Amino acid sequence: MNERPVSWRYFLVAGLVLSTIAPCVGAAETAEDLAQKAAESWLKLVDTGKFDESWTQAASLFKRAVTKAQWAQAADEAVKPLGKLVSRQLKLRQFAEKLPRVPDGKYVVIQYDSVFENKSAAVETVTPMLDADGVWRVSGYFVK
Repeated sequence: MNERPVSWRYFLVAGLVLSTIAPCVGAAETAEDLAQKAAESWLKLVDTGKFDESWTQAASLFKRAVTKAQWAQAADEAVKPLGKLVSRQLKLRQFAEKLPRVPDGKYVVIQYDSVFENKSAAVETVTPMLDADGVWRVSGYFVK
């Protein structure tokens, strides 16, 4: 038998390769991850009063339910009195394919415990859906 001792260089190279590959393993984003990113991007628009832009970025279901003008008025009346966002912490996120009063599809119901300048305890519910083009977009928003 011709056995050669394993060189320290082998371990160094193997370690470098594994350290490069390891972060990629299991790095695939879940539906919940993608939906949360969409929700948080959309919420930034709402937080800064960009209601027209938030309507433009919303899911087709959202746009069929309210016009841009209706959304801008409703958001202005509901969100502006809360004042500036102080903090928002993820409370819940749950994937669903069936929700009340909406067509079956792929949804993620996300709730945040939020604090606003004029409301010290609020729960925001944001529901992104997988739109027809395969992109996660917000289909519903409610703050209580």
